[in-house]
Amino acid sequence: MTQTANFGKAVRIGLIAGVVALSVSAIGMVQSFDVRDIITGVLTLGQLLLFGAALLAGYFSWQKGEGVAPLGVVLRGLTAGLLTAVPVIALIFLTIAWPGIRTSFVNVSPALIEILTFGQEPVTGSLILLAVMGVLGVLGAAFDMLPQRIQKPLLYGLLWTLCIGLLSEILLLILRPYAPRGLLSFLFGAKGITPVTAVLIFILATVGSAWWAAQGQGAMQQRRATMSPSTATQLRRLNIGLLIIFILMLPIIMGTYLTEVANIVGTFILMGLGLNIVVGFAGLLDLGYVAFFAIGAYVMGLLTTEGHLGIGGLSFWTALPFSVLAATTAGIILGIPVLRMRGDYLAIVTLGFGEIIRVLVVSDLLKPYIGGAQGILQIGRPQIGSFVFVQPQHFYYLILAGCLLAAFVSWRFRDARLGRQWMALREDEDVAEAMGIRLVSTKLMAFATGAAFSGLAGAIFAARLSSIFPHSFNLLISINVLSLIIVGGLGSLPGVVVGALVLVGLPELLREFAEYRMLLYGALLIVTMLLRPEGLWPSPIRRRELHEAEEMAHRHDDELEEASSLA
Repeated sequence: MTQTANFGKAVRIGLIAGVVALSVSAIGMVQSFDVRDIITGVLTLGQLLLFGAALLAGYFSWQKGEGVAPLGVVLRGLTAGLLTAVPVIALIFLTIAWPGIRTSFVNVSPALIEILTFGQEPVTGSLILLAVMGVLGVLGAAFDMLPQRIQKPLLYGLLWTLCIGLLSEILLLILRPYAPRGLLSFLFGAKGITPVTAVLIFILATVGSAWWAAQGQGAMQQRRATMSPSTATQLRRLNIGLLIIFILMLPIIMGTYLTEVANIVGTFILMGLGLNIVVGFAGLLDLGYVAFFAIGAYVMGLLTTEGHLGIGGLSFWTALPFSVLAATTAGIILGIPVLRMRGDYLAIVTLGFGEIIRVLVVSDLLKPYIGGAQGILQIGRPQIGSFVFVQPQHFYYLILAGCLLAAFVSWRFRDARLGRQWMALREDEDVAEAMGIRLVSTKLMAFATGAAFSGLAGAIFAARLSSIFPHSFNLLISINVLSLIIVGGLGSLPGVVVGALVLVGLPELLREFAEYRMLLYGALLIVTMLLRPEGLWPSPIRRRELHEAEEMAHRHDDELEEASSLA
């Protein structure tokens, strides 16, 4: 009976994976991603997307602890893999039976069919696809049979190889000024890394990971345990110093394009640190966060522009406090009417606030003052003496200073009385009020602090671009910032950085797939919520809250085992 149920699971998982493979093929992702080689002449990103479904289907077709024999595992993986191929093969034959399929499904092109059939005839190509998917399903299922000490190094080796192959163009851009041409030709192909490089990376990453798990980690912990406090302090300072030097040298290493990407990521980190206070610390869901970003940018623009809209003729440094102050005031103004609102109602009101600001910016009523749809041009750039911030490398240090300031303030607030009040507010507002926490000042401080950081980001953004337009401040900015702190981990400062790198930095580096950005956002959010609801780098408190039930269950099981052993 159990065997039948397990095969039912393999069938179910295989069909779901097949529908996913069919969907990504039919909407054009496989064809679009196929232009990016991961391993030159061996594996493209489109093939990885397609075949990854079969691999995952095999992996999830069974679970350890079900008492399944190795042959049963192989058969279930094979079943899941073969079924993953069935919907895709159905699509191949549908194009034969329905020649005009592109009138309804524009992305089902001959180029896509050629990818799915490996350039062969439909019957031959379908058989090859079926065989490949079946083998991958078996490999996925067999992978879960391996012991942890073998499984993890192999997984890390695979991930390192895929990541370096995916970002090969960026690495080539960085290494080109420093490495000999012959070495670059050996490491990189026309697109992607060469097969030899892929093998080398896989071996090095796998062996390194295995060594670290077997000896390296234990040796380091033992060395730290025997280290004197003064030596430990010196070592920590040395590490911090090396990290600071590395961060300061990044613009020299990365070049202009990658530094510009780092500036975009840094701007979102700055906004994320502000929204993390409002949502992550205080639990106040704010969907109109972009409004403060726009206010900071427009105040900076009006006060420093050399155009006809200028009202102050101030320098960047003089206008910067006014931009932050204006955003902070707006945060307090928004906070006052929503003091008694919670959850969904608060989200709707803040969403409305953000839309009001956007509509006002593009309205004809304020066009003589803030430019309307034409925006504000000729915004002044930061200047220190005769040095003017012009290049992306210059703004890198300005944005870095802003991020460090926001991180320091967030860190100090989090561990202070105010931070604990925010967290108490997040957990239960009524209980927090009963404990003597003043809700009005606590909430307003959260809104004001978050808005100040957003205004700071907006001011730097306006000076960096030297011109601003209303479409730069749409709702998607708020959604992006909220998504990155959720994916990174609510209430976690390192999580904001990780979330920004994943949701902002990676799409910027893979701009040719920008049309699928929102789809990937949604998929990543769903996967994060299902597999890692606490985020990629959660705060210890958040992790403890979400896994408290599991820890109690483990503790209860341990107590039962101890009691039974004593009996």
